[in-house]
Formats: sequence, C-alpha cells, structure tokens
Amino acid sequence: MATPVDPAKPTVLIIGGLGYIGRFLANHIHTNSLASTIRLVDKQLPQLASLATEHTAACSQENFLQADASRPESQAKIFDLPPLTPDGPARQFDYVFNCGGETRFSQEDEVYKLRSYQLSLTVGKEAAKRGAKAFVELSTGTVYNSSKSPCKEGDKTTKPHTKQAKWKFAAEEELAKIPGLRLVVLRLPHVYGPYVGRWLGTQLALARLYQDRNRDKAETLKYLWSSDMRTNTLHVEDAAEAIWLAAIWRRKNDSIPKAANDKIVFNVVDKGNTTQGTMAGIVKQVFKIDTGFQNTLVNTFARLNLEHVVDDVNDDTLDDWADLQEESGIKDNGGPLSPFMEKELLRDADLCLDGGRFESVVGFRPKHERITKEEVEAVVESYKRMKWWP
Repeated sequence: MATPVDPAKPTVLIIGGLGYIGRFLANHIHTNSLASTIRLVDKQLPQLASLATEHTAACSQENFLQADASRPESQAKIFDLPPLTPDGPARQFDYVFNCGGETRFSQEDEVYKLRSYQLSLTVGKEAAKRGAKAFVELSTGTVYNSSKSPCKEGDKTTKPHTKQAKWKFAAEEELAKIPGLRLVVLRLPHVYGPYVGRWLGTQLALARLYQDRNRDKAETLKYLWSSDMRTNTLHVEDAAEAIWLAAIWRRKNDSIPKAANDKIVFNVVDKGNTTQGTMAGIVKQVFKIDTGFQNTLVNTFARLNLEHVVDDVNDDTLDDWADLQEESGIKDNGGPLSPFMEKELLRDADLCLDGGRFESVVGFRPKHERITKEEVEAVVESYKRMKWWP
C-alpha cells in the first residue's frame, strides 16, 4: 500500500541521486521524513550502484528515475509530477538539488562541459521555468586560487585547481544569470565518510598497501609537498544536512545580509582546518606504519615532472593492490577503493575554506567537527561491511 503523501512537506528532486553525496542526502531526507515526495534521477541503476543497506530504502526503485539530466528532451520526464488525485492540480518540485556532474578527474574539457556545465544549465533552466522554490547547486572549494589562509566567498577564482573545478565555476556563473532561478551555490571541500572513494579512499588504500608491505621490511609512506598543506574536509552527513538547510533558507531569502555582491554562494567546511600533516598523523595511528614527507629535492623534481612521478607511483602500487585484493578473495567488487593517484589531485595546491558565512547566515553547525582517528576507523569499517577491504 502506498504511503499517504503529506502536502505540507516539500517535494524534492535530487539530480545525481545515486552519487556519493546524493545518496546520503536522499537518506537524510528519507530517514527524517522531511519530504512529501522524493525523486532521485541518475544515469545508473540502483541495482548497480553498490548501495549500502541503510541507503536502499531511500534509493528504492519507487523513488528512482533513470535519465540523463544533461539532455533537454529528458526534462519533462524528470520534472513532471503526477497529481495527488486523478482530477487534482498539477504539482511541481519545491526543492531541486543538483548533486550530479562528472566526478572523475583528468578528463578532457569537453567531458566536463557536457556532463557538468551543460547538466547544471539544463536542469537550472527547467527548475526556473517550473518555479522551484530553491535550486541548490553543489560546487567545489577548488574553484578558489590555492591559499593557506581560509578563502571567503568573494576571493579569487582565477586559477581553479582542476578542470572539473573550472567547469563547475563556469556553471555557477551562468546559473546566476537565469531569470527566476532561486539559486544557492554550496562550495565543498574534500567530503569524506562511510563508503567514500576518491580523496580519502585513495589514501586509505595506499596505507593498507604499505601496512601489508611492512610485514617484509619497514617502509615509510611519504607524502609529496609539506605537512602544512591545507586539505580541508567535511563529513558527508554534515554535507547532507547543510544542503537541506540551504534549501530551506533559500526558499525564504532573496539575498545574503551585508554581502558585497548579489551572488548567493556559501562555503561549507568542518572546524578542523585539515592539513596533510593531520592526515599523515591519523594514517600512522590507524595503520601502525611510519609516515613522512618528501625532501625539497624530490618535491622540486615532482613539481617539474608531476605526470612522470604519478605514473611511477601508480606502476609501483596497482599490481600489488590487485594481488592484495585477490589474496583477500575480492574479485570484482572492490567498490570505489584503489590506490590509483590522480595527477590533478596531487598538485601542490592548498584547499582552505572559511565557512563562517554559512554558519552565521544559515545557522549550520557541523556535527563531525574534524576528521579524527575514530572517523577514519569508521570509514574502514564501512569498507569491511561492503567486503571491499582487503
């Protein structure tokens, strides 16, 4: 029997609903009964998305629609909502969350233009046309120029860290020009938490490999650059909470009080001011291995030959990782875990955000204030539950 719809609660559309942040946002909304209707749109199917048990209800087939949201011809299917009764009025989505876009690094510009930039604009135009009360665009803190001081929302964005960030920023700029779009942009740092791949997952896979190698002889896991390089963080559960709060706030507000310009942009970050040194210390504690940093000579060489250095590191680790997985009986389902290093993620660039505006204006407080040994151990436990961990 279908659950009765509560018309007092908002209707919610999540683009990229099976992505890492999308599924946690869906779960946050579902678990706390925040919406009357929730629809997740994604190109992949829930059955192929390696969903954790706790996410299967929120990401059920009932809530799911398979579509390519970057295509204008898909918009009617994505946005049309059936009336509550056969002769009832047409309904629209109150909140539209864009958690979609190309998540891989080191792709060609054309890939990001189509899968991130074009996606944002196509969905943004449709949301404006249909009078959505809030459109939340997820962006990245890597749009800012590298800085050891916390970047505020008005700071320079002339040198984004990655091509992905370049196109995310281009989307931000164009979305702001769409008439009638109730836009709010959230710029996030490295998002981590249970089941995460990418930034933290790569580090943990590498650490596990070194832990295994240390059985034969002691080997220090050495990071490039320096211990004080900023790699700011946000727990995925806090990200989900922040995204929801941003929609509620935007529904009621047309501008940010005392803001220098009219763009509604917020940084969202935890309290830890995470650095490479923070992470090296946690990895050392969790894996009982020595960690350190490369000397000036190696760093100078790496700056000039980063592609070569990254290729060497990957050559050194990927076969061993495959062997370690095979020994552990992990054949095809290693999830998002791999020690594969991305050149764009290894650049000597600080990611450092000031989240004060979002906290003071919207009232956000992160529950996971900083990344800790316990937080990382919880991530490893999540990998074990999914049978991804060798």
